[in-house]
Amino acid sequence: MKRFCLLLFVSAAVFAQTPTPAPKPPPPPSDNTLLQVRRVFVEQLTGGTQAQALRELIISSLNNTKLFVLTDNEDRADAILKGAADDQAFTDSFDSDESINGRESGGKSGSGISKTGGLYGSVGAGDNESHHIKERKHEAYASVRLCNRDGDVLWSTTQESDGGKFRGASSDVAAKIAHQLTLDLDRERRSATAPAPSHAAGAGEAK
Repeated sequence: MKRFCLLLFVSAAVFAQTPTPAPKPPPPPSDNTLLQVRRVFVEQLTGGTQAQALRELIISSLNNTKLFVLTDNEDRADAILKGAADDQAFTDSFDSDESINGRESGGKSGSGISKTGGLYGSVGAGDNESHHIKERKHEAYASVRLCNRDGDVLWSTTQESDGGKFRGASSDVAAKIAHQLTLDLDRERRSATAPAPSHAAGAGEAK
């Protein structure tokens, strides 16, 4: 009996001294995510004559986000932004035709054995007005994708605009691209830092 108690005491002491294993760190983010991108090169965009101007606006908008380092050296980039863009000018025409017409007429007549008489009056008026309005507009679009060095697409978006109150169509498209990339990158960061489901909670649910 004494031996059994001594063995039980020793086992309890050894168990108490056994260090609790540290939680495993989360796995590093995959190479196929935006979280691995630090330096971006914006490639020449295909499209119309305004594609180059749109590229410059996209570079400026991305640089303002401070999400990445923008580089002109493709060899140093972690990812490459490529795609197509254009800004087209067109004219909208509006035609309207308004007309106002009014007419009033009246008459009076009488007859008798010895006397006849009559009265008649008529008034007419008309007014026609037409308008022809032409408005010069710009419509811009860009379809871009961010690829890693292996050519895998990490992110893509398509944005278009006919301009706004405070910026032109091309500037608006560039701002929308930068905004969408910011939102998607924040979403990936939150997903990567979200706590893993607890095993204890899972065991409790199983009970």
